[in-house]
Amino acid sequence: MRMKEHLTVVGALRIGFSLIGLLSAAVVFAAVVGGGLISGDADAIRITGVVGTVIAGFVGILSVPGLLAGIGLLKRWSWARWLALVLGVLDLPGVPIGTLFGIYTIWVLMQDEVEELF
Repeated sequence: MRMKEHLTVVGALRIGFSLIGLLSAAVVFAAVVGGGLISGDADAIRITGVVGTVIAGFVGILSVPGLLAGIGLLKRWSWARWLALVLGVLDLPGVPIGTLFGIYTIWVLMQDEVEELF
């Protein structure tokens, strides 16, 4: 596989993982806030509304940089390479999937052939 194809794979995986993160945020929001609404208790609705919004917002905000990096890699924007490298390093502690993805991302983006594509 040529490095250009590896770069496309990294961009697509970055977008895919980010979309999963955004979907997870939506599911968490619906489940937590919906649970409060189903209870019918005003205090539960208020508490679950705040908790669900904060958790979903946090997960959603963490997913946006990966989405931007993935799109940027596919479009060969130079800043996206650096953003993806930072995200690849931040992925390393996420054993086992994050570690593998982080290593693959760093390996691909540090190749001279990939650097020339930007």
